[in-house]
Amino acid sequence: MGMFSSTCLCSLTEISLDIDADRDGIVERNNPNKASWKWGPNGHGAILLVNCDCESTFRKELDSEDEEITRVSDLKDMSKMILRTRGPAVLPEGYKLSLHISRSHAESVRVFRTSGKPQGSTLSTFKLMYLCMVSQEILFVEGIRFPDKDFDGLITINLSLLEPSGQGFPETPIYTDKVMFRVAPWIMTPNTLKPVEVFVCSTSDNYDFLKAIKSLVQSSGYKLKICHEYMNRGDRWMQDEIEFGYIDSPHQRIPVVLDSPRDRELEDFPYDVLLGPDFGYVTRYPVNERVSSLDSFGNLEVSPPVTVNGKKYPLGRIIIGVAFPTTAHGRNMTKVIQDFLWAQKVQEPIALYSDWLVVGHVDEFMTFVPGFRLLLASPDAGYKLFRSLQVKGHGSAKLFQGKEEEISVDELMSNEEFRAENIYVQNCIDWNRDVLKKELGLDDEDIIDLPILFKVFPKKNKRAAAYYPDMVNMLVLGKNLGIPKPFGPQVQGTCVLEAEMRSLLEPLGLNCTFIDDFASYHKLQGEVHCGSNVHREPFEFRWWNLEQ
Repeated sequence: MGMFSSTCLCSLTEISLDIDADRDGIVERNNPNKASWKWGPNGHGAILLVNCDCESTFRKELDSEDEEITRVSDLKDMSKMILRTRGPAVLPEGYKLSLHISRSHAESVRVFRTSGKPQGSTLSTFKLMYLCMVSQEILFVEGIRFPDKDFDGLITINLSLLEPSGQGFPETPIYTDKVMFRVAPWIMTPNTLKPVEVFVCSTSDNYDFLKAIKSLVQSSGYKLKICHEYMNRGDRWMQDEIEFGYIDSPHQRIPVVLDSPRDRELEDFPYDVLLGPDFGYVTRYPVNERVSSLDSFGNLEVSPPVTVNGKKYPLGRIIIGVAFPTTAHGRNMTKVIQDFLWAQKVQEPIALYSDWLVVGHVDEFMTFVPGFRLLLASPDAGYKLFRSLQVKGHGSAKLFQGKEEEISVDELMSNEEFRAENIYVQNCIDWNRDVLKKELGLDDEDIIDLPILFKVFPKKNKRAAAYYPDMVNMLVLGKNLGIPKPFGPQVQGTCVLEAEMRSLLEPLGLNCTFIDDFASYHKLQGEVHCGSNVHREPFEFRWWNLEQ
């Protein structure tokens, strides 16, 4: 609504560009806060989704890459914007309405006009039709890219009524209106959210593993999706290729898979299989950086919701592994991925030290389980357990029975070099423990130490890997846990490592199922979590209600 300088337009009483500024799913009339953004439950500002799914089922292309609307169903992924006018039947000659998006914003957003069949105009500046005395035109707006290092996610769209200046001079605005959108962030889902579907690869040597996973998933009441060899081409590391998340707005919410730049044999899976109607896709490609193992998404986790020193993180905090700050030549997650994760804002990332591991992933020494406990690998807990076996006269009990060269508890405990390696590993984990306690607001009682020993490899820059199957690297399906079977020493027919895990986790109401991944995953320096992935339900909490 505004005053106009031209007497020819004295009967033009309203021009407004309207959006869903109060975030209730309905475009209201001339909201006074429509041109700004404010976080929080009492905040304001419209929300835009990146249109990153694919309505077509036969020709794969992100909808955001298509400059035309080809299906009516695509409109539900877009935000409505309404032009309302009230005034004379026609504008005087030479006057026109113009919609304008700044050049810096134009590459992040697209506006469609619809009339009859769904097709649109996507120019950064275009003329709008002034239709009649009382009218409204519905426009549809889509996001083209996610917030990132060079884009804060805020987009302004301007409406102008232009007056001819004559004598070759540019038109001048006599009335302007504007609206602001924020592009919805990509949000990761933690282990504590309910599973929707479990993904795992089928390979020539993992039949028994696959059978055990299928049994666990079905008994837990969830769906299982098997990626067969024609698609995975022998790449079994489902966790490393992708990370599941979602995007959310008042009018639409869809899952979105983040594709790792690791790009091994599974590289086609997320685009060719997951991308589709109402299932989005996003990736980031490093240009001048070398991709390392730390770019695989076993090195990307997220905590459950936490409160830290009074600050609430209702969507949890993203966790990544990097090189130790004083390491000059360590491996790091590529900057393009880190920049993307930090730019989403709603799950402020935490950087841990994971480069001390051969593979280098945070899921090798930590995970979260329902009831919100942080599980950490602990060589100290392993030595304590094995010492108690010796005290009780079970030092001759052997690890790896039936799997490879067996070794007794006494032999293991007498190996001073092995002990020194695990002291070093414990120091690395303790450094991360302190970071996690500080950044997640945890107390010692929130953390459970799991008895896991590691082996350091001199030929791999003295980096470490789990000595026996790494029990922290588990599949979490509600209260049911799929844990790598450790093949620890047995006392009276019971594996003491399995028994210890049960005593630690079952009091929390969790059920432990031990899965043999020894030959098909552990020997290849991965475990159950590395070989599986879970699409989970989104948070009930809406991200725009976050207090910033």
